Amino acid sequence: MTAESTVPPPGAQPYAPVAVRPRPADGFRFPLRRPPARPASPLPLLAADALAALTGALALTGAHHHPLTAAALLAVTLLLRPRAARPVTGVLDELPAVCGRIAVGWLALAAAVAAYRPEHALSARALLLGVAAQSVAACAARAAVHWRRRAALLRRPRPALVVGPAPAAQRVAAAVLRHPRCGVRPVGVVAEHPEGADGLPVLTTGEEVRRALLQNGVRDVLAVHPALRSAQGPLLRALAESGCTVWELDADCPSYASRDQLAGFACRRLPLGAPRTSPGKRLLDVAVAAALLVPAGPVLLVCAAVLRITGGPGVLFRQERIGKDGRPFTLLKFRTHRPVDAHEAATRWSVAGDGRMSPFCRVLRRTSLDELPQLWNVFRGDMSLVGPRPERPYFVARFSQTHPGYAARHRMPAGLTGLAQINGLRGDTSIEDRARFDNAYIDNWSLWQDVCILLRTAAALLRPSGS
Repeated sequence: MTAESTVPPPGAQPYAPVAVRPRPADGFRFPLRRPPARPASPLPLLAADALAALTGALALTGAHHHPLTAAALLAVTLLLRPRAARPVTGVLDELPAVCGRIAVGWLALAAAVAAYRPEHALSARALLLGVAAQSVAACAARAAVHWRRRAALLRRPRPALVVGPAPAAQRVAAAVLRHPRCGVRPVGVVAEHPEGADGLPVLTTGEEVRRALLQNGVRDVLAVHPALRSAQGPLLRALAESGCTVWELDADCPSYASRDQLAGFACRRLPLGAPRTSPGKRLLDVAVAAALLVPAGPVLLVCAAVLRITGGPGVLFRQERIGKDGRPFTLLKFRTHRPVDAHEAATRWSVAGDGRMSPFCRVLRRTSLDELPQLWNVFRGDMSLVGPRPERPYFVARFSQTHPGYAARHRMPAGLTGLAQINGLRGDTSIEDRARFDNAYIDNWSLWQDVCILLRTAAALLRPSGS
């Protein structure tokens, strides 16, 4: 439950009540939506691990152990199988994980057999033989899978765009092209200023980027550090939303710890685009909103009654706000202020300190009780408990043009509270800071983070600071 925030925009302009669908900053506007690239199928590695587990199970059965024990070994090792998270890897990279998890599986099986079937207890010799046999089989089978994948990438490398300052981007593209074993083939450079660099074609407009994506089937983007922190940040988010995987590369020196490398450059995957939220987020919204609406009922009735007596009819205030993907919805609040007309309601930033508010309305705003009706918005699905605070179309249009990253806030459903609010970004504080905190929340979303923000919001409500 937070108040509207940040610095009012300069100048008032005539308001047009339109729904705004935010887009990237000027210069890169391309309405391209593609399904995410399909990751490499896990079935070959699953088959390799199953074959290795079967080898270990046969060795165990050959050592005169019960077949059920071998079946248990097969199940345990498949549950503990390592997953290859990196796009191009080798068996030596995952050798410690493979052998370690196989050993854990065998030790767990040995302990269970000794506890429940002492007559079939595994000897130390059988244990060592089984771990060795399965480890060798797993490494051999996985090596075959990785070899086939690398051979396929050598034949058909993944086309990629390099985003960043033209000289640095061209240098990265040339280095990647010199190492075809990376499995990536740069097809163009995206830069604001193409001067001073020779090499791949330099794309400077949204239409050129869109054409390159479609003609080359680009699914990977190499962002030269620090492209994300420059004016090209909105472009990278738009590319991620178009179905591309964005990797950040440091062209000069490693500025962050990373296990992944591409042609010798430290790289890491950037979690851009719409996050993959779990059904647990919606379940949490419904459960908490329903649980709060019941005890909040008497409070809502008292507030509504006092507002009706002191301010006349029109207890609830309905206003159009912009939610996920730029879709408008009607937000509910208790009416604490009566604007002169629709223009003031749509374009006035803050009413804090307005002399027309009654003492009771000031209390509602200071305690955030005026936002309790938004629990119904959460229950309906218009909003979430945690997310970027929604804003009016007029301000969304202005801020999307003047603040890089502001439009990217709409990748997630609007929230009753958020990371920006618990960090003090309410009232007349910075729009730029608010957008940065909101995007950090979206890029690193987890259900546990939502729970933590809700708990910190509940603690903050005990120390109301005004709106």
